[in-house]
Amino acid sequence: MITFERRKQDCLKKDDKSSIGSWDKHILALCEKINKKADFYTLSSCSGRIVLLKNLDKKQPGMFILRTHEKIKVDELIRVLKQAEKTRETLIFKQEPPILHVCCADIESAENLLNKSRESGWKNSGIMSTRGRIVLELRSTEYLALPIMEKGKLLVNEEFLKILVRESNIRIEKGWEKIKKMSNNI
Repeated sequence: MITFERRKQDCLKKDDKSSIGSWDKHILALCEKINKKADFYTLSSCSGRIVLLKNLDKKQPGMFILRTHEKIKVDELIRVLKQAEKTRETLIFKQEPPILHVCCADIESAENLLNKSRESGWKNSGIMSTRGRIVLELRSTEYLALPIMEKGKLLVNEEFLKILVRESNIRIEKGWEKIKKMSNNI
């Protein structure tokens, strides 16, 4: 039987398999802190992101029109939307919260980290079990999603885009604050 320590070593020496291909800088320090603890290792992470994507049933190459882990500017969104006028799919704008998957040595360590994450504002979190492992899904609550373009036609006006960008950027920053708070709590 493979031990927790062996699975941790194997996981942490693997190359990044994300579609971006690199660590998200806003959550890297938290992941490193978790990975230094004997009872945990991270499986995946995201500090929150803003995306514009084609409304498809499953992930496919080319589905993301815009994807960033940073705040955005209105003119950047407008430029991307103008370039996307050729697309015939419905485009969805999303601002997604921080999320972190952590493998835990045992249920007690999982409960401990889960409690610390909830104290840090990661309210949509829980313990999962998968393939004989105890995995935490830690997720914050900042989230926006709406259709923004259909068949090449923008569904909202520029004033709404300004509000959407402002609110998305506020939520991204709140997520970063929760990442820092969690790092301080563990």
